[in-house]
Amino acid sequence: MTTLDRPTTTAAEEPGAARGQDRRLRRELGVANLFSHGFLLLWAALTALPLLWMFISSFKSDGEILSDPWGLPGALRFENWSRAWTEAHIGRYFLNSGIVVAGSLTLTMLLGATAAYVFARYEFRGRQVVYYLFVGGMMFPVFLALVPLFFVVRNAGLFGSWTGLILVYAAYSLPFTVFFLTAFFRTLPTSIAEAALIDGCGHFRLFFRVMLPMARPGLISVAIFNFLSHWNQFILPQVLMQGDDSKWVLAQGLTALAVSQGYQGDFSGLFAGLTIATLPVLAVYVAFQRQIQTGLTAGQLK
Repeated sequence: MTTLDRPTTTAAEEPGAARGQDRRLRRELGVANLFSHGFLLLWAALTALPLLWMFISSFKSDGEILSDPWGLPGALRFENWSRAWTEAHIGRYFLNSGIVVAGSLTLTMLLGATAAYVFARYEFRGRQVVYYLFVGGMMFPVFLALVPLFFVVRNAGLFGSWTGLILVYAAYSLPFTVFFLTAFFRTLPTSIAEAALIDGCGHFRLFFRVMLPMARPGLISVAIFNFLSHWNQFILPQVLMQGDDSKWVLAQGLTALAVSQGYQGDFSGLFAGLTIATLPVLAVYVAFQRQIQTGLTAGQLK
């Protein structure tokens, strides 16, 4: 067969082949989307249903929780919440947690943002070494340092105090904060900083007046993650806040409520206390979810 005798694809056949490829591509994408959406729905159910069950159980009596754990409450018993808040001292522990988290979060964001800005914008000898020392702290779980940390805090005279707990929280949050914000500060345009320096703005004012407002999405994102970590922290206050229960944080108070009465535990009050402890986390995430998404995506673009 010569070259002239070979069959050629006509103009009418080419759109048909293209449409067939498009249909196959859409079918493959549809299957992938089905699996991905199914997995996301399953994950959402596994996350939301326990929270919903906890919230519903906070309005039940102890008898209803034990006899019909999956049913609806016969009446909305708000006295469970008031009993947990007053008699179980959840209100006091809630306030203590708020003080500790506010102090540790402020210290973490101030020191972390300052260090991250220096690592991202300034060249100096040993910068990479110091940066990787910060980031290397993310590799060590808190359990490895509990014993030496206990003696360090006790020898410093900070054992059983909010100050010691705030400093430890901030120290353990700095590696992640520096790692996250360094990448974010590198994405910010240098032309604005150079223009501010030319106009006579000093480095101190440049950081607080220009760069920090520009880095607001990243700051909000990492602040939310640190807030969740500090608010839900359990092992550190258990080790460093022994003794005087008037200074306990919420995690310690909930643990005491769960084990104090043995087999006659106040289950309705416990569920009410758990719900009270969860509400700030949900409120913060609902209020700042758009900023969290913006910060996570903006930090990936150059």
